Amino acid sequence: MLYEFARPLIFKLDPETAHHVAFSNLKRAHALGLTRALRPHAADDPVVAMGLRFSNPVGLAAGLDKNGEYVDALADLGFGHIEVGTVTPLPQPGNPAPRLFRLPGAAALINRMGFNNEGLDRFVANVQASRNRNVVLGLNIGKNAATPIEHALDDYVKCLRRVYPLLLDRPGYIAVNISSPNTKNLRALQGGAELQALLAGLASERASLADEHGRRLPLAVKIAPDLDNAELPRIADALLAHDVDAVIATNTTLARDVVAGLPRANEAGGLSGAPLAARSTEVVRLLAGHLQGAIPVIGVGGVMCGADAVAKIAAGATLVQLYTGIVYHGPALVGECRRAILRHRREARRAA
Repeated sequence: MLYEFARPLIFKLDPETAHHVAFSNLKRAHALGLTRALRPHAADDPVVAMGLRFSNPVGLAAGLDKNGEYVDALADLGFGHIEVGTVTPLPQPGNPAPRLFRLPGAAALINRMGFNNEGLDRFVANVQASRNRNVVLGLNIGKNAATPIEHALDDYVKCLRRVYPLLLDRPGYIAVNISSPNTKNLRALQGGAELQALLAGLASERASLADEHGRRLPLAVKIAPDLDNAELPRIADALLAHDVDAVIATNTTLARDVVAGLPRANEAGGLSGAPLAARSTEVVRLLAGHLQGAIPVIGVGGVMCGADAVAKIAAGATLVQLYTGIVYHGPALVGECRRAILRHRREARRAA
């Protein structure tokens, strides 16, 4: 409710400025112990996926906390998991501003941030400094823009080696982002030979790290919504062949048909929010139908209310993630989605 009053003021700010202001205030509120008041009134609804126990199925998608600075404050909002990043080996500024745009008429965002982040050293230090060891933590890794696409595996391996030890004393997984539309040629890594080579290299490195540290950590891969439906079974089979533990569906879309004619609709970048919901859910349904429970699907894209979260679960998602919905509806959305999914599951059990 408080966010509904604050949103008009927040939306008067440039979107990227508003993001920094909101998260800086969230961190201050956490330091004062105030964020505990934002915890939703919702019962735990445990889910086991990737060999991990999630206290509830609602998580935060990567992108809102790129440098892992706000894990403890975000955990107070009631998420069952928090995915931070995308981190790249070296710091990079991302694309020139302005690079983040609101489309209020469609409850959407367009971003062309370009993996702006402070690099592995800062990311590792931030995650190490976080105190919450209960919430499941996802560490989302990518490649630097300056790294040629044919050497992308080198960057992913560098990230994997550095972030792996961060999850040895806490529950978590590592997410491989090959689907952002804002890094040149990145989505080419979803192609047949390219995907096989990338996954084989990551699987080999993960096996070495598991031997070194005595613990095998889960890997998830995040894919785009703009793939042809016929490509989804190929990708799913490649993930299975290389022992990937989950698929995250989906990233942002380049499609503009749903928002055509709206102000800012023609800005370059990935579209997120309500216009992505239907396609993202369709991808979840197709993947879940093909995988038949072999690995979980994490549904993300256009979750703006509890009903949207339930739609992802009904389509076959094991977990859901929020991003743009938080921008438009604030922290209360976490509790709304948790309660809606819990009701849905209870009704399904009674019906069975």
